[in-house]
Amino acid sequence: MSKENEGNWSVKVLPPREGRSLWFAADLYTIKAVGEETDGAFTLFELTAAPRFGPPPHIHHREDEVYYVLEGEFEFLDNDRAFTAEAGSFVYLPKGRLHMHRNAGDTPARALVLNTPAGLEGFIEEGGEPATDPSSSPPPPETQDLERLVSIAPKYGIEVPPVPPE
Repeated sequence: MSKENEGNWSVKVLPPREGRSLWFAADLYTIKAVGEETDGAFTLFELTAAPRFGPPPHIHHREDEVYYVLEGEFEFLDNDRAFTAEAGSFVYLPKGRLHMHRNAGDTPARALVLNTPAGLEGFIEEGGEPATDPSSSPPPPETQDLERLVSIAPKYGIEVPPVPPE
């Protein structure tokens, strides 16, 4: 989007299945809008989450996060409370809280993910790989791939606390 006048941004329209797609670990993030296009107000992704997969519990110190589940079912953690959300559910996760999401099913699940303010797109872009074929998911990430993501997370205001031993 381009800025037409001070304070006014042009309209952006993306047809279905359009946007820049990145593989981030085992999940597909399709970028619908980034901070550069929204005057820093928000970032919007379409997430296609791999079966039974999700990030470790983490804390966003800069952005609130919203999920609108389109297909499938997601498990969420909010501090120490776990819950599930099915298609049509809205989930708001305020910044500063330990949380995570995970696809609860055996097939890919989809959600719109809104982060406000914008900025999280930098983490997805730096940690992800371009999805030249979005229909062909990569193999599950290896330990060193996940360690790399954890190591760059603080740059984007994300804290990944160590997992306590069981």
